[in-house]
Amino acid sequence: MSSTKPPNENETPKERKPGLRSVRTTMLFRAVNPELFIKPNKPVMAFGLIAISLCVAYLGYLHATAENKKDLYEAIDSEGSRYMRRKTSKWD
Repeated sequence: MSSTKPPNENETPKERKPGLRSVRTTMLFRAVNPELFIKPNKPVMAFGLIAISLCVAYLGYLHATAENKKDLYEAIDSEGSRYMRRKTSKWD
């Protein structure tokens, strides 16, 4: 009484590709949006993540060292010897 047919062994289900790889698009769309069509490359992603992390860490290091040096200046005492001294306010 049911209208469902048993699957035919000769028929194979259509393989579906994930994403937009199976959709017909223009070459301009593919050139503008390559990340939609290129398979992810894990070694390149790992290298990029490490490179960006190192750049951010280096910028943080530069910021921290510049902030520490900002309040120091080279002073000369009455005997003529040089030394590093922190800036002080005249109001203190």
